[in-house]
Amino acid sequence: MTVTATSVDESDQLQPQNAPASRRARLARLVPAAVAALSGVLLYVSFPPRTLWWLALPAFAVFGWVLRGRSWKAGLGLGYLFGLGFLLPLLVWTGVEVGPGPWLALVAIEAIFVALAGAGIAAVSRLPAWPVWAAAVWIASEAARARAPFEGFPWGKIAFGQADGIFLPLAAVGGTPVLGIAVVLCGFGLYEVVRLALETRRTRAVRRGAAAVALLSVAVPVLGAVAARPLVSDKAEDGTATVAVIQGNVPRAGLEFNAQRRAVLDYHARETERLAAEVKAGKIAQPDFVLWPENSSDIDPFANADARAVIDRAAKAIGVPISVGGVVERDGKLLNEQILWDPVKGPIDTYDKRQIQPFGEYLPLRSLIGAINSDWTSMVRQDFSRGSEPGVFTMDGAKVGLVTCYEAAFDWAVRSEVTDGAQMISVPSNNATFDRSEMTYQQLAMSRVRAVEHSRTVTVPVTSGVSAIIMPDGKITQRTGMFVADSLVQKVPLRSSETPATKLGILPEIALVVLAAGGLGWAIGAGVRGRRARDV
Repeated sequence: MTVTATSVDESDQLQPQNAPASRRARLARLVPAAVAALSGVLLYVSFPPRTLWWLALPAFAVFGWVLRGRSWKAGLGLGYLFGLGFLLPLLVWTGVEVGPGPWLALVAIEAIFVALAGAGIAAVSRLPAWPVWAAAVWIASEAARARAPFEGFPWGKIAFGQADGIFLPLAAVGGTPVLGIAVVLCGFGLYEVVRLALETRRTRAVRRGAAAVALLSVAVPVLGAVAARPLVSDKAEDGTATVAVIQGNVPRAGLEFNAQRRAVLDYHARETERLAAEVKAGKIAQPDFVLWPENSSDIDPFANADARAVIDRAAKAIGVPISVGGVVERDGKLLNEQILWDPVKGPIDTYDKRQIQPFGEYLPLRSLIGAINSDWTSMVRQDFSRGSEPGVFTMDGAKVGLVTCYEAAFDWAVRSEVTDGAQMISVPSNNATFDRSEMTYQQLAMSRVRAVEHSRTVTVPVTSGVSAIIMPDGKITQRTGMFVADSLVQKVPLRSSETPATKLGILPEIALVVLAAGGLGWAIGAGVRGRRARDV
């Protein structure tokens, strides 16, 4: 009994002394988790509508510090926290009208890809030249996220946050993968430079090979961007075209923007007729063609004579072809369609949107989702069908490639229009569903990157704004406000040359995925050999 009492007393005396150490240990474990989440938030802040593109570099530098030398399991968890910190605020617009459920579900799924990137980066972080392997792993995760699930969701690619940055010319070299890896590599390299500098100061020993790799990881992306600047040009190669972009506005924002579908059509026709009157009065130059947004006529003009008459009247007033965004039912299929409307002949060509939006234009797993929440199925009563061919309209001699809204996020959807002969690109969009959120600015930045990637003028006609005209060098020359009726008229260059990015297509992305696989294979092999050596 005496021994037991003494043991209890000793335990009581020791416990208070161990408690602070235990708390410090717990806090030490929480620090990397908190830093991972906060560095994800820092990456979000680098994205539009802010022009703080350079914050992506310290965001990845800190992320590299959090992951380097850790196990892949720790990397998985820390990567997920980084993904949440980045994607939760970036994608908050997806829940503007439908509530937090779909927004949180989307982020939870998309952050899995970032978690896998975190696991991979942790695994390769022990390799020589680890910033190179780590950056390739990140781009491989973006490639996967752009394709799955439900044909992918590329929103939040690092390249789309760099429309104002010094690395933008690299989009013309190899598209979004090359632009993205330059930013990520520079960020990881920045951390490695700092780490090695502190190590050298502490040990008085210089590791020349590692230092060279770290410096090159920072220098090569910057020098590459400078070297790529001659690829960026706004010079006309095939003459010019005077283009008019119409923003008619909508009766109300949110999911009910098209409750008065005839009003949306009337607004766009009215703005076109107002522009026609100013042209006739000599106040504005006569456009060669006019571009309307996606969903500018949610009433099928092929099935409704009154809608057809409204569009016909607007086309005759302006006297030039109009690209009209319509919702059309044909052969039992519902289509998100761009219609080339001639002022004399009426509709003469169409383009059906190919990359349709899951949960917006079609509902995957409809029966399962309906069982969970019938309100979601009622929001997408009928699935849209996909188009199968690129859309390039010949409008007054100019070849205009159509990339409808959501399609602008997908590399292949934009490139196919250019390789099909487009001399300029139009991105007709409808952002009224997302009110005044950051979504429209994020999408506008995508269009700026696409302009440089393919060296094409890009116009962005939007129902409610922001509509814009973007030069082939990525600069916005005109833009509208949000939820106002307005029009933009400008002479723009037409171009037919192809950038290296256009010619190479998917090849740079494949090369970077292979590089990531090589690094992961090396890291796994090194880990297996290390365990065998310990066992022996």
